Amino acid sequence: MKLHVDLVSAEGQIYSGSATMVFVAAELGEVGIAPRHAPLLTRMRPGQVRIQQEGQEEQQFFVSGGVLEVQPHLVTVMADTAERAADIDEAAAEKAKQRAEENLAKADDKTDIARAQSELAEAAARLSIVKKLRSNR
Repeated sequence: MKLHVDLVSAEGQIYSGSATMVFVAAELGEVGIAPRHAPLLTRMRPGQVRIQQEGQEEQQFFVSGGVLEVQPHLVTVMADTAERAADIDEAAAEKAKQRAEENLAKADDKTDIARAQSELAEAAARLSIVKKLRSNR
């Protein structure tokens, strides 16, 4: 049995194809989705989406957040932004993390703090994915 997976963002469709298993960084933790999974609708946090296909290398993506919809044979990942993990620029991710940390240190009201925390979470997730990819090579 297989799932059909669509990963889309505001920029367009990033991935469309079959999978035997999908892992998504949901709001309350990582979710593993197999064929005939119970219907689910949840928000995603910044993190990794992994798509496994039988006999093929695992596909890895970064999403900055969004919504995950699961039906028994269909997974739809609607990301705010998404990119292939292999395309992430490590130096740019490190700079974004440093900028977010600086913004958090300078933040003086709740709105600025929340924005800086969100930027930091996204930058840290992006950097974590790059480091995992590099260590697996």
